[in-house]
Amino acid sequence: MIIVIEQIITATILNSYDKSFASKQGREEYHGDTEIQRQRESIKEFLRTRTDHPTADVVYENMKLIYPNISLGTVYRNLSLLADLGEIKKLSSFAGADHFDGRTERHCHFMCIRCERIIDLESEGIHHIMDLAGENFKGKITDYSARFFGLCEDCLKETEGNSDSSK
Repeated sequence: MIIVIEQIITATILNSYDKSFASKQGREEYHGDTEIQRQRESIKEFLRTRTDHPTADVVYENMKLIYPNISLGTVYRNLSLLADLGEIKKLSSFAGADHFDGRTERHCHFMCIRCERIIDLESEGIHHIMDLAGENFKGKITDYSARFFGLCEDCLKETEGNSDSSK
């Protein structure tokens, strides 16, 4: 009986220590540690310079060039936090892995069904789609996400080139 009580007390102490440590670590990681803040800003700036909508793995490989000791987990946590804060866009359901976009203003995306490249589409004339969608909807639509699929210019040329050579 004493051994069981001792094990319960030990488990409780360790569990509360782990929770305290994780809570402290989370606060430092998201709000305090200047190294983490620098890494987060670097990730955000990296995404702003890209138009290819990289995956977390691509972001990680590039961040390792600047921060050799950065972990993949840190990159994932920062990407998730930046997306939650609206400082980057997380693009899900594009060819499996999530992709990330440093461009946060409203715009559409195109994904090539052949090479899986994701391309920003200038979509100024499509913003009225929220009004159209809201005509028979009693709630309030505040945003939308439009995705288009097909063949990109390069794949279309390649496909047309292959059909010309088979004639």
